[in-house]
Amino acid sequence: MKKVEIVFIPVPGSGHLVSTLQFAKNLIDRNDTISITVLSIPSPFPSSLSSYTNSLVASEPRIRLIDVPQPPAKPPSIESFKSPAKRFSLYIETHLPNIRNIITEIVSSHAKSDSVRVAGIVVDFFCASMIDVAKELHLPSYLFMPSNTGYLSFMLHLPAYHEQNGEVPKDSDPEWLIKGIEIPVPPRVLPVALTDGSYSAYVKLASRFRETKGIIVNTFLELETHAINSFSDDDQTPPLYPVGPVIDVDDGQSHSNLEQAQRDRIIKWLDDQPQSSVVFLCFGSMGSFEAEQVKEIAAGLEHSGQRFLWALRMPPPKDKGMMPSDCSNLEEVLPDGFLERTQGKGLICGWAPQVEVLGHEAIGGFVSHCGWNSILESLWHGVPIVTWPMYAEQQLNAFRMVKESGLAMEMRLDYKKGSGEVVGADEIERAVVAVMDMDSEVRKKVKEMGEMTRKAVKDGGSSFASVGRFIEDVIGNNCGPN
Repeated sequence: MKKVEIVFIPVPGSGHLVSTLQFAKNLIDRNDTISITVLSIPSPFPSSLSSYTNSLVASEPRIRLIDVPQPPAKPPSIESFKSPAKRFSLYIETHLPNIRNIITEIVSSHAKSDSVRVAGIVVDFFCASMIDVAKELHLPSYLFMPSNTGYLSFMLHLPAYHEQNGEVPKDSDPEWLIKGIEIPVPPRVLPVALTDGSYSAYVKLASRFRETKGIIVNTFLELETHAINSFSDDDQTPPLYPVGPVIDVDDGQSHSNLEQAQRDRIIKWLDDQPQSSVVFLCFGSMGSFEAEQVKEIAAGLEHSGQRFLWALRMPPPKDKGMMPSDCSNLEEVLPDGFLERTQGKGLICGWAPQVEVLGHEAIGGFVSHCGWNSILESLWHGVPIVTWPMYAEQQLNAFRMVKESGLAMEMRLDYKKGSGEVVGADEIERAVVAVMDMDSEVRKKVKEMGEMTRKAVKDGGSSFASVGRFIEDVIGNNCGPN
């Protein structure tokens, strides 16, 4: 059988890139006629993502990496700085000409050799503008949605909402009735991008989704049965491929020496704790808190009496980018005497190997920002979540996990990073105590879903079958000049 190549265009964000590359790896593991080319867009801010990408590609001979050149810098408009999501979307679009040139060259080189053909292009949803390149080259395009089907339902609903209302939604608006989400959605838990200046950018992105040949979603049927089934009779939307959970369960990221030392310190401490006795607090690659909130978290943890592992990150200095940093002086931000009083019962770190931590037998609960990868990782390991969403679509994730599926415990559903709101120590204490209840109904449901999570990706599972359908579809593509 003729070899086929699939071109992947991920975005340089950890919540997107890791699951995209893991899905690419799943494809070559399943079918030896497939090779993958990953077009690597440079990150607009310092990160370790390039080392992760290089490490994965180095271990997989049928995945090759092509670095997309950085385009000449254009001065960003003042408006674009009001919204991180809009700024990021505009940044991705600046790479369109270089990506067009790279894919054109790939197609041309295969046409000459006739040994391999490009069967399709898989684009992250933030790269929806790249669909035009696929059309120009007569290639099928597929959308990769690193989040869930409920969020996809919201995005597909957005252009119709805009056409009808034409304005940014407000918290005081009526609840949204979204196909794919079983219960009405309060506007206060809709993605932050709608009200932070990114509304028009999101409408533009969402309006392109249905132009693809299929939509790959990092979820599985047993977790989102209603949402996935709601598309079964929808002839306006391309076929859905629920292929999740697509997570790096082995935590294959290559770490710096500093991170390795941190990892060893964390795991050694966890090894000394009783089973299911530690609550883990971690808020994603961009999650951080101001000093006042840090003190409330510390007080809540201390009063709870629970053992804890806290990944504490501080906001970047003003005008110094978007990425948080580890705290250089804990004594400055924590209550007086906190470290002494909690010695042996708690450990504060900066960066943490989240997947490995969640899989440790000492972990009994997870206070999380509700990023979709974090939710899937917690379900995989059967660890119940307390919801503390911060940005992106995390409020919607938290709302659905608590109100729709009953798979998480509510602390906050509509908290927004940068709002100035401070969650009090008493509220944090109650949430931590609740999530560590070994007999809670949520814990039982999460454990049951964890078993389904693992079955979904095994031979005979729902996601395993869905990946197979995608492979059949993409290999069956005979269009294109090559």
